[in-house]
Amino acid sequence: MSDPFPEIKSTHSLVAKYVTKPIWEKLSRAVTKTSGFSLAQAIACAVEFDNQHCGIYAGDWDSYKVFSDVFDPLIQEYHGISADSVHTSDMDVGKINGNIDPTAPVHSTRIRVGRSIDGFGLSPGITREQRVGVENLMSKAFANLTGDLAGTYYPLTGMNEQVRQQLVDDHFLFVSGDRNLTVAGMERDWPEGRGIFHNKDKTFLTWVNEEDQLRIISMQSGGDVRAVFDRLARGIKAVGDSVKAESGKDFMLDAKYGYVHSCPTNLGTGMRASVHVDLPGYTKEGLKTLEARCEELHLQPRGTRGESGGQTGVTYDISNKHRLGYSEVQLVQKMIDGVNTLYTEDKVLKKKHGL
Repeated sequence: MSDPFPEIKSTHSLVAKYVTKPIWEKLSRAVTKTSGFSLAQAIACAVEFDNQHCGIYAGDWDSYKVFSDVFDPLIQEYHGISADSVHTSDMDVGKINGNIDPTAPVHSTRIRVGRSIDGFGLSPGITREQRVGVENLMSKAFANLTGDLAGTYYPLTGMNEQVRQQLVDDHFLFVSGDRNLTVAGMERDWPEGRGIFHNKDKTFLTWVNEEDQLRIISMQSGGDVRAVFDRLARGIKAVGDSVKAESGKDFMLDAKYGYVHSCPTNLGTGMRASVHVDLPGYTKEGLKTLEARCEELHLQPRGTRGESGGQTGVTYDISNKHRLGYSEVQLVQKMIDGVNTLYTEDKVLKKKHGL
């Protein structure tokens, strides 16, 4: 017996391609051990919305195994990896060559990764008890951080208005109401169990229990990518060591899929290394030209949101496109080299357009 086959509104999504009737008949009644997650819960966004490219989330590490008939081919297609590929992590800042040209008009640099602690569900499936357990463990783990990483954990529950407004002003606060996250089950029991940690300099942050159990972020003004990556690597290690000391638990690390995240698009490194950089020459050439060039450089351009949203002038958010199939060092290197290339080309385009 199986449940009735759902109508998948995102007809062009990877879910529509890989959740076939025979697969549904086989898996629709299966549930995972860690958080009792089902395939129907996993594909809720693809069923509810018509605009999903991927359309699936994992509710726990087991989801990737129990529903592997769907996840494996979908992940292989999305990330362009082979069925027998393995993932290698490398956070050694000493292997990075060079840095972004100091004369490049880079406003800021930010690198984020996701991490999940073994034994707890992932945000779409995590039980209320598990979510509170992650927060309790993290508030102890954060207290062990020292030096430039030391700081304060601010739980969303019972947060006073002054603290809340400061976090909003710093662009650190994450809020509820994202339709995808809501339908995927990630905003249950909001805001319980969620919070934000940051160090004194506001250059090292961790979001607790948003889309991932942990989003670890290193950032600062200017274009010193090496310094940002170095702080991130030290921070991830310090947080991981502290979690291990407090609980005996490790981060979920899969031989094939790297660091486990709730969204399969983030598997592998889970890393987005980005800079905000001015590209006036490319702005004159047009967004299509910039997008095509970034594609060749394995980068992804996004407009930077001004107060009113949308593209403001000439500043772009440029980041690595890939997550899985490359190490962290390789992706940061691609971002550094690519941004330097874009800056060099932009100077030529500025001359061409008389800027």
